[in-house]
Amino acid sequence: MAAQRPSLDPGVAAALAAAVLFGASTPLAKPLLGQTSPWLLAALLYLGSGLGLWLLRRLRKAPAVRLEAGERWWLAGAIVAGGMVAPVLLMLGLARMPASGVSLLLNAEGVATALLAWFAFKENFDRRIALGMLAIVAGSLVLTWPGADAAGAGFETWWPALAVLGACLAWGLDNNLTRKVSLTDASYIAMSKGLAAGATNLVLALIAGAQWPGAGIVLAAGLLGFASYGASLVLFVLGLRHLGTARTGAYFSVAPFIGALLSILLLGEPVTGPLLLAGLLMAIGVALHLTERHEHEHRHEPMEHEHTHVHSTGDLHHAHEHDPPVPPGTRHRHGHRHEPMTHSHGHFPDAHHRHEH
Repeated sequence: MAAQRPSLDPGVAAALAAAVLFGASTPLAKPLLGQTSPWLLAALLYLGSGLGLWLLRRLRKAPAVRLEAGERWWLAGAIVAGGMVAPVLLMLGLARMPASGVSLLLNAEGVATALLAWFAFKENFDRRIALGMLAIVAGSLVLTWPGADAAGAGFETWWPALAVLGACLAWGLDNNLTRKVSLTDASYIAMSKGLAAGATNLVLALIAGAQWPGAGIVLAAGLLGFASYGASLVLFVLGLRHLGTARTGAYFSVAPFIGALLSILLLGEPVTGPLLLAGLLMAIGVALHLTERHEHEHRHEPMEHEHTHVHSTGDLHHAHEHDPPVPPGTRHRHGHRHEPMTHSHGHFPDAHHRHEH
């Protein structure tokens, strides 16, 4: 009998929580840009993420992580694209645009993530996911269409908008590269990205002449980075592990709307008709994603790998034997082998369901 999936998949919950944390970053970072340069702020945000997660891992006595040679290159590419290039481009755009406009433009990240996942990395998708993505994009277009002037989203020039769109493309590439190492400890991935990218951008920003801000600004940027970049990335990686890249990016696409809403509440930007219409379109898109159920008969080829999993007889893919036996519900990590299996059940394109369609 096929296992019943819970009403809210853990991957879905993780992706939506990541969206809330990241969505809050744009309106909260906007006031900090008046006190420091965009490049230096991007560095401080990622350093706060990396240092906070390093301290958390130390307190939890997290085990050391060993990456395979091939995985190191995937992670290095993700660090460059998503940790070094994207945040600098985002802060450059945010310095010249209203926070609500930047938040809404970040919808392009979900689109870039999905398109790269579908066409470059050959991840499957279905009509419901594609329609949901189109609804979310339509909501963004309503707000950014010339003359809409929704929530202060008009652009002084196209260059700031192009910088934000460039950040979205870089993060879309980052998301797909990170998926390649998503079975690795999520906090280690986020910590590595924060420390490497933050330190590199800090040095480059200071060489370029950025002035060091006051201690209060440094602390605020570090805390914001830990929550909106560090914790958010950990949750995003967990979503990748369960849902695959395109679907995680689809759920994460609610982040821009959260950012626009917080811009209204925190920065006093007006509520407009286009904003409400965009909210409705995005809600329809998210509803289509939440109600997706992908099920068909599929065959699992033999596979050996190692990752953290819960030993449970209800898990069709981790009901293997242990010597000595372990109680059901035990969360542990070890190398294990999946035997060939043909069955049918609801699933996402996670690490165990990357089959052809």
